[in-house]
Amino acid sequence: MLYRHIPVMVEEVIDHLNCSSGKTYVDGTLGGGGHAKAILQLISPNGFFVGIDKDPDAIACARESLHEFNSHIQFFNDDFANISQVLSLTNTSGVDGFLLDLGLSLYQLESSGRGFSFKRDEPLDMRMNPEQQTTAEHIVNEFPQDGLRNVIARYGEERWAGRIAKGIIWERRRGRIRSSLQLAEIIKQSIPAKYRSKRIHPATRTFQALRIEVNQELESLKIFLDHAPNLLKPKGRICILSFHSLEDRIVKQRFKALANPCNCPPDFPVCICGKKAQFRILTKKPVRPDGAVVKANPMARSAKLRAVEKLEGS
Repeated sequence: MLYRHIPVMVEEVIDHLNCSSGKTYVDGTLGGGGHAKAILQLISPNGFFVGIDKDPDAIACARESLHEFNSHIQFFNDDFANISQVLSLTNTSGVDGFLLDLGLSLYQLESSGRGFSFKRDEPLDMRMNPEQQTTAEHIVNEFPQDGLRNVIARYGEERWAGRIAKGIIWERRRGRIRSSLQLAEIIKQSIPAKYRSKRIHPATRTFQALRIEVNQELESLKIFLDHAPNLLKPKGRICILSFHSLEDRIVKQRFKALANPCNCPPDFPVCICGKKAQFRILTKKPVRPDGAVVKANPMARSAKLRAVEKLEGS
């Protein structure tokens, strides 16, 4: 199997994770194993690595591509939201670094056959894990108009969400909507021609919204960020690559809360809540890919890297 994916900002990720021999790292979005291989090369021969991915195809590919490091890896076909349960199945007493790369892989877009792309005629699936029940076809054909509008507006930040939801409802009266190309055309026709973006496909935001809803991506991210900080060793780090504003906002706000947990009113002259910072932010502004990276991999153009470090004594 060729699980095609180009890892984004590998050098920056390695730098912010502070990888070195003997350390323990967890990649919650293993994908094709590109970031994982770079990490394993630095933590060998005595390091330990946990690779997690919802997609069983990613796990199968990573087992092959990382076979030379098999004695140092444990693989889990799971959601990174279940990080506490996953780590309880290993002999890990603490983690030196967590990595999440929240972008879609080229494999999922081009070869998975699950309808992630509006450029291919595939079943409306969009499940990262094919074992889960809810599919994009179910949402598109079963959600009421208000529910569709809310999903598209909330997760796609789509200004034409109301018209798109109405167009879907109208079309599904004629028959069930089953394919990605069929849905993409409905979306395109729902947006007035003069307002269709020339920069991105009209279906981009709606497909993003459906994928997020199907896989509960933002909920998983929030749960992970609630648990991962407690699993870090002192000086351990969390490094997250996000690709749209909703993800980045969650990461930014959570990292800010970790670095400044005080909840006293802002006009108080001194802190009385007693909550002390246990983390420091390593990226005051998100790290962005340079022009050469984007030219080589256009999917990297919206990537933002943020990182935090757990303070000693925390």
